[in-house]
Amino acid sequence: MRQAGAGDAPTPGGTGLSLREPTTEEDPEVAVRTRKTRRTIVLAVAAVAVLVACTTVIVVSQGHEKYPWHTDIVSTTFWVGEIHDPDAEDGSQVYSTYDSRWMESYGGCDGIETADGCSTEPRVAGNGYFPSSMTPLENPFYLDLPFDDLNNPEAFAQRGTVIPWAAEEAADNPALLTSSRHSFMKNRWVKLRKGDAVCYGQIQDAGPALYDDSAYVFGEDDRRPASTEYNGAGLDVSPAINGCLGYSNLDGQDDRVDWQFVDAEDVPDGPWLRVITTSQVQ
Repeated sequence: MRQAGAGDAPTPGGTGLSLREPTTEEDPEVAVRTRKTRRTIVLAVAAVAVLVACTTVIVVSQGHEKYPWHTDIVSTTFWVGEIHDPDAEDGSQVYSTYDSRWMESYGGCDGIETADGCSTEPRVAGNGYFPSSMTPLENPFYLDLPFDDLNNPEAFAQRGTVIPWAAEEAADNPALLTSSRHSFMKNRWVKLRKGDAVCYGQIQDAGPALYDDSAYVFGEDDRRPASTEYNGAGLDVSPAINGCLGYSNLDGQDDRVDWQFVDAEDVPDGPWLRVITTSQVQ
């Protein structure tokens, strides 16, 4: 490095060294090396920027693919205490496939008691879409999907391989995979959207109509539900979710939603977190 001349401005640190790039007339070799070094630095910074951008895209893509969206799915409404068909084996919501005392566990009828039994009611944002006549002991934001990993033999046999979180959940206790006292579906969080409305709920039952539709529930190709009953419905939701998403009917078969599984840590604050159901099979 050449020494500073009398006309060179000193650096702020007082070293007296010049920051001026040498000219080819003054020192051609140093000037060439300096320009090459600067070009190398510029290229290195650009490469790092590209790598960061690519990594960000990959992370976002992986996060999106973890639990795919199921779009434009017909949804019906059900509620704890409802008896929609007293002659059908699955016609009562006094119990669920995961809780033989569901109505008792919940705290009673998730609606209003009438001469006809337990009926539903409109839900409003003012009280967090909770029932007006009772205080639920479990989360009023609940739903079902047509995969019963407990009582349906085919679904039970598949659950260790088709349920994305089963292996991780059973990592410290592999016996859970074959336990008839544990469900990997019960209490699982689901994100639902209808238009601009977004709400969250926990799985507490299985249905509608089918109980082993793994291709629809866990598929990544936005498969349609296999059942054609109830206008081809692919899930039932509680009155709280019905109100939160702004369904057009209290108990109809025409509303459509999008849904995806979510991990518990990704559930944001909202009325769905006021009471969280944690009980397992009973």
